Amino acid sequence: MSDVRPAEALLPDTDASPLDPPSLASYLDRIGVTGPVRPDLATLHRIVTGHTTSIPFEALDAYTGRTPDLTAGGLTAKLVRGSRGGWCFEHNGLLRRALDAVGFRTTGLAARVRWGEADTAPPTVRTHMALLVDLPEGTHVADAGFGGMVATGPLRLEHGTEQKTPLEPYRLLRGPAEVPGIDGAVTWTTQALVGDAWRTLYTFELSAAAQIDYEMSNFYLVAHPRSLFRANLIAARPGADRRTNLSNRTLAVHHLGGPSEQTDLDSPSAVRDALEERLGIDTSGVDGLDARLAGLF
Repeated sequence: MSDVRPAEALLPDTDASPLDPPSLASYLDRIGVTGPVRPDLATLHRIVTGHTTSIPFEALDAYTGRTPDLTAGGLTAKLVRGSRGGWCFEHNGLLRRALDAVGFRTTGLAARVRWGEADTAPPTVRTHMALLVDLPEGTHVADAGFGGMVATGPLRLEHGTEQKTPLEPYRLLRGPAEVPGIDGAVTWTTQALVGDAWRTLYTFELSAAAQIDYEMSNFYLVAHPRSLFRANLIAARPGADRRTNLSNRTLAVHHLGGPSEQTDLDSPSAVRDALEERLGIDTSGVDGLDARLAGLF
């Protein structure tokens, strides 16, 4: 009897259906959103701000050699009930399922991360997930998963306008295609005002991505030997007036409109304490983390 199976049988679960009512209720409680929720702009602001300031960004699974579970059950178990965070595919996968459950119309995007890249650098791989949300007030970008520079509010899809968020101003720029080939193709660039300079975060096209696209990128960022997240401990959490970022053994706190503080942590236990106490991540169930933290010193 042949062991060959159809290709579909080898793929992960690609269902991206909305959260069920009990899971939505648990999610809203996790992010501190109370009262009625409706598919309107005010609710979108409440959900994006609540999500980004309540659920930390972290890539401990990739750092310890595990591929994150992007199913509804996996996302709610980890990010909602498990006092953990996640990376973009988890954050925005959960956000999309929640928004869809509320009644929003969403589209998934696959973006190219440009943070830290020169403007003239070649295109990067599409390894970031973001969302488009259609509203009567216009289309908005919602992104709860861009780590230390995540926008804590939705952004209107319009060219060049400086847009306030609870933290830094952001803007979206409309320009020619980043990868030439189709006449009239357009690339959008997401930027944040850091100090007195606009810094590019990522670029995207208005082309829908399927759940299987995210599953592939999710696996790629764990498996590739030069993956940033496989090689480095990265975690972040914004607050009402600050951003707290951890990169390996360096803890940085960036105050809105004020100075930044940077601390070089001096032991594996100090790094774990920062993850737990400063970033709100329950590390008790992360097998293999002790060995990775010891390797930082």
